[in-house]
Amino acid sequence: MAIMGYFLYRIVMSKPRELTMNVLLGCAYFCGIEILFRMTKGGLAYEASKYLVILFVLIGMFYRGVSGKGYAYFIYLVLLIPSIVVASTTLSFSANFRTNILFVLSGPVCLGLAALFCYDRKVTHQQVHKLILYILLPIISTTTYLFLYTPSIKDRLSGTASNSALSGGFGPNQVSTILGLGMFCITVRLVLKSPSLFLKILNLVILSAMAFRAIVTFSRGGVLVAAIVVLAFLGTVAIKIRVRRLVPLFVSVILLGGILGATWVISSNQTRGLIDKRYANQDALGREKKDLATGRLDLFIEEIDGFIENPFLGIGASRVKDKRIEETGQRLPSHNEIGRLLSEHGLFGIICLLILLLKPLSYRANNRRNIFFFSFLAFWFATINHSGIRIAAPAVLYALALLNVTYEKPPVHRKQLKHG
Repeated sequence: MAIMGYFLYRIVMSKPRELTMNVLLGCAYFCGIEILFRMTKGGLAYEASKYLVILFVLIGMFYRGVSGKGYAYFIYLVLLIPSIVVASTTLSFSANFRTNILFVLSGPVCLGLAALFCYDRKVTHQQVHKLILYILLPIISTTTYLFLYTPSIKDRLSGTASNSALSGGFGPNQVSTILGLGMFCITVRLVLKSPSLFLKILNLVILSAMAFRAIVTFSRGGVLVAAIVVLAFLGTVAIKIRVRRLVPLFVSVILLGGILGATWVISSNQTRGLIDKRYANQDALGREKKDLATGRLDLFIEEIDGFIENPFLGIGASRVKDKRIEETGQRLPSHNEIGRLLSEHGLFGIICLLILLLKPLSYRANNRRNIFFFSFLAFWFATINHSGIRIAAPAVLYALALLNVTYEKPPVHRKQLKHG
């Protein structure tokens, strides 16, 4: 309540030129702290962070309007509506219509509104670093909580499957995803915001702690996403920076590789080698598992069957999960946002997906200043393919990729002429 009140006060009372940044800071902070609230049941509601991001950007739109060039995201939001109408006729009688619709559409709506607000919105390069810091700080708190919740890893081992006991008693998939985001944020700080040896060591220690807790959740998704996003960031930086700055970057990469290698060795030791088997797709006895995607492929095929069943309007919002309950009795939500869009929205889902993929790329063609563009977009795309939009992070990161980043010009000091 206090954090929500603080950001609402800052947004509503801010000066016009500070409003955009205050909205984005609120979105960034709740993006980072969402999992800690879910773990500790400290949030106002399970989906509170998504709703607060929606609230913040709506207030921002009310005061500052939106860019006319971002109309594609308005179309995207409108195209989500038919699935609600279809769901009113297809959802089973036992399903709670309101909660089911809100659960599956809160993420896509959060993404659409955040993108609409951020599109071509001007911020400075230093302000983007501040946003990354606001995402990072609560993830450091989450990492601390995980160490306090499960100080001993060896006592809670239970095979090579994802382990909620090692994830703060919460879903390992979501925990590893947010820790993966934290690993990216701390890597940015290490490479671009660590001028002193003390800061380099501090950031390496934090990175090692996050990587360790992400690995021992036994959920591979967040760790692999972190690897993809960090590589996208380092590749962009290597291309952008001048030759004379390549040596410090190379040193940072060596340090990064060394600390992550050491972290993996420690993780392997603490899990008695089970984590090595997990990433080799083996069970605890070393036998290879048949399904590399741990059931996700079967879920995706079911979603494609739903698209084939009704390719024009789709089978309706939340109907995929509803069908699984009817047929198997299991409450398995979609892990893949692309499959869910196709099955529940049909042809409209394909158009939504094309908007989400092509609009940022067309914007990037004319504006290449945001060095985090590919990192933010990679995080969104990789996350929705293994975890959907269950948390606000992929929606917020996608929106941040659409910012118009400017660079502060260094002040020019001119010598004053003396008049005789």
